[in-house]
Amino acid sequence: MPIDVAKALAAEPRSTEIVWDHKDIQLYHLGLGAGVPATDPDELRYTLESRLHVLPSFATVAGAGMGVVGGLSAPGIEVDLAAVLHGGQGIVLHRPIPVRGKAVSTSKVAAVYDKGKAAVLVLRTEAADADGPLWTSDAQIFVRGEGGFGGERGPSARAEQPDRAPDHTVEREVREEQALLYRLSGDWNPLHADPEFARLAGFERPILHGLCTYGMTLKAVVDTLLGGEVARVRSYTTRFTGVVFPGETLRIRMWSGPGRVQVSVTAVERDDAPVLSDTLVAHD
Repeated sequence: MPIDVAKALAAEPRSTEIVWDHKDIQLYHLGLGAGVPATDPDELRYTLESRLHVLPSFATVAGAGMGVVGGLSAPGIEVDLAAVLHGGQGIVLHRPIPVRGKAVSTSKVAAVYDKGKAAVLVLRTEAADADGPLWTSDAQIFVRGEGGFGGERGPSARAEQPDRAPDHTVEREVREEQALLYRLSGDWNPLHADPEFARLAGFERPILHGLCTYGMTLKAVVDTLLGGEVARVRSYTTRFTGVVFPGETLRIRMWSGPGRVQVSVTAVERDDAPVLSDTLVAHD
């Protein structure tokens, strides 16, 4: 069987040193669409080194941790990349991410679930610097055709959408070149840049990175409901339910509750096709 569950879970965690500075932060923020308008004081917090703070979703691209593709090369895992989907992403922040940092990133396969027609791998990465833990990141990876091995089904990530109008709705345009800029933060998959490769993968044209949509959504929540204060974010989880094409518009609906914001994201031009679901931001 391509996935040896016992071997994958028993494998020793892999550690690597990661480093970043203000240029990495600024590039990541620009890849999310920050800086419009360029002189807006609220946007300068994302783009100007003298005022810079770090959006917590930067943890998904910081340094050279195992990541999704690296996790699929872990002991006990041999799968066809064409059968792989990034199903969900979660981050827990232990404290604010510094603008300049050096940390040790430790990654492992934390769980393997049996969904019947698919297996779900939970790839966990923990980062810590000299002052202690920084973040814990979980990527949920669906591997089609690898279920049915009799393992645990795992938890359900479904969150009921409130039965009322959202408290806030904002729209964010995805620029035509945005995927080309975002990929400079480390995700070089040609699916997001090469039209021929995208067609081979079953798409009419290159698609936006799911983690770019993930970061754009968190920025919208922070700017709309948290006064731009990134340090208030405690955790952020989502389930990827659809693709986004560069040039489209994201419609981001937010429902506020005590210490949390529930969010749904859709693609405006495709009749509000779902993009992110079961999305929760916990905050101070």
